[in-house]
Amino acid sequence: MTVLVTGGAGYIGSHTCVELLSAGHNIVATDIVVVDNFCNSDSAAIDGIRQITGSNFPFYQADLRDYDALDKIFAAHKIDCIIHFAGLKAVGESVAMPGEYYDNNLNSTINLCRAMQKHGVKKLIFSSSATVYRADNPMPLTEDAVLGATNPYGWSKIMCEQILQDHAAVNKDWSVVLLRYFNPVGAHESGAIGENPRGVPNNLMPFIVQTAKGMHEHLKIFGNDYDTPDGTGVRDYIHVVDLAVGHIRAIDFCNKNSGCHAFNLGTGRGISVLEMVQAFERTTGEAVPHVVTSRRPGDIATCFSSPAKAEKVLGFKAEKTLDDMCRDSWKAANPT
Repeated sequence: MTVLVTGGAGYIGSHTCVELLSAGHNIVATDIVVVDNFCNSDSAAIDGIRQITGSNFPFYQADLRDYDALDKIFAAHKIDCIIHFAGLKAVGESVAMPGEYYDNNLNSTINLCRAMQKHGVKKLIFSSSATVYRADNPMPLTEDAVLGATNPYGWSKIMCEQILQDHAAVNKDWSVVLLRYFNPVGAHESGAIGENPRGVPNNLMPFIVQTAKGMHEHLKIFGNDYDTPDGTGVRDYIHVVDLAVGHIRAIDFCNKNSGCHAFNLGTGRGISVLEMVQAFERTTGEAVPHVVTSRRPGDIATCFSSPAKAEKVLGFKAEKTLDDMCRDSWKAANPT
């Protein structure tokens, strides 16, 4: 089968491309077509995928908001399934640039649906987020928790989910899977691809790595007075390779089911900021100087998933450890 991967040069997209092209998964032989506009990624990831897999897959530099360009890609390839990663993804930036986020994330999804209808493609896996859940839900978060975002990025994911649900309701033979990620970290064990944010990182692990490399004087820990075991915020971190494998399981599901279905992809275990720092120092032997500052507005004490539905229905369970996450992140940041 042929899978169109939008945003395939991004962090999660590139790792998923590797898993799609790798042997050992329970799907038929897979070819991929990758599209990315490099607005928050670059061609090094495409080179890394090819280096790891030895595959010279077709790649298009295009913006999904350009429907004519998208239509030509669909016309050139017999697409069986789409994995839709493409989109803007920084929470803080979305607050400052709401129009850009709604334009990019919604219109790219709308155009994909148009192209699917025209070209008879019936399977789509959507890169959603745990930010779709309201902050006052009880933990762990299940897929039927109340939705409601606190920023334009999260709202754009909710709106895209609704767009896809509505299309699946009309197109009864469509199979749409909404994958709600928790906190991806880590990298491919080769170090050839990894998380390489532009500018100031938005996530904890890149800050830890950059601090260990001496790029920052210290890591800022925002608050140590939360109601958690060590007072620092607790989140559900999942290795990006495990996350990528979750997309393979979603393809299996799409091949056998129709309708629109949501799944959490997480470990079900909360890890505190200090626990992550200590694991990184233990695993890599590198010091991570850190200071505690005041809480950030909007942060909550604890957020972690219930992975039970994904395990029961998709047969997916995260396997990599916290040490794996730390070791692989460091290796990708220090390629030999």
